[in-house]
Amino acid sequence: MSVLFVGMVLFSFVSAAFGGAMPQLSEAILSESANAVQLVLKILGSICLWSGVMEVAEASGITRKLASAFSPVTRLLFRGLEEDSPAMRAITMNFTANLLGLGNAATPLGLTAMQELEKQEHTGTRASNNMILFVVLNTASLQLIPTTTAMLRLQNGSAAPMEILPAVWMASALSVLSGILMAKLMERLGR
Repeated sequence: MSVLFVGMVLFSFVSAAFGGAMPQLSEAILSESANAVQLVLKILGSICLWSGVMEVAEASGITRKLASAFSPVTRLLFRGLEEDSPAMRAITMNFTANLLGLGNAATPLGLTAMQELEKQEHTGTRASNNMILFVVLNTASLQLIPTTTAMLRLQNGSAAPMEILPAVWMASALSVLSGILMAKLMERLGR
């Protein structure tokens, strides 16, 4: 990833130098640096908030109840994980955040789930099949209420920001089903 990032920076610099756009590049570097700091602070605040929510949910027993409610589906998908394991509880909380369209909440919960999967499955530097499936499901993310998208639509003047619900449901259901099928197919081919 570092090599890719350095390559992009060098390509931008060389392109600007040969294209006579060095002033524009300098302006973009300075203005976007401020935007990057704002983004990091926003994400940091979100991670702190939702990590705290996860701790409260864990202490109050909500994660156990959610894991139990999701267990018919998660037992089929994540072989070898116990319903009450920390990994399954974190996966369940991540799924819940994604169902509610809370992308910023799903990120720290997803990181926690991956850490718990790594602890439980002891895979070293390789990703286990459960880890791969989790990343696929987290990326595809079935959403019942696309709160972030609806908020963006409202901010940009939409009179009916939730009118996209049927399209979101269909697209997210198809992406989740496609992801599950491909992950399970690749798992079988890899055996």
